[in-house]
Amino acid sequence: MINFNTIKIYCSGCSSLLYEYHKAGSGLLVKCYKDRIKEDYTRGDLRCPKCGSEFARERMIHGKPAHKIIQGKVYVKT
Repeated sequence: MINFNTIKIYCSGCSSLLYEYHKAGSGLLVKCYKDRIKEDYTRGDLRCPKCGSEFARERMIHGKPAHKIIQGKVYVKT
């Protein structure tokens, strides 16, 4: 059984809340699987709604749709 932690993902540029996400494991945030996003505060265009900075790119990872995080564009709080 996978144990998920709920984390909050913020924009590094303006500190705006982007996602609440169910993260598995304790490593760095590299990707967000779409089915684990608990709450999406963006417009779905992978840009910060406040400053417009692109923070991720659409990818298929292990056969699942995901958002590949651009490192340095976000920070995480538990």
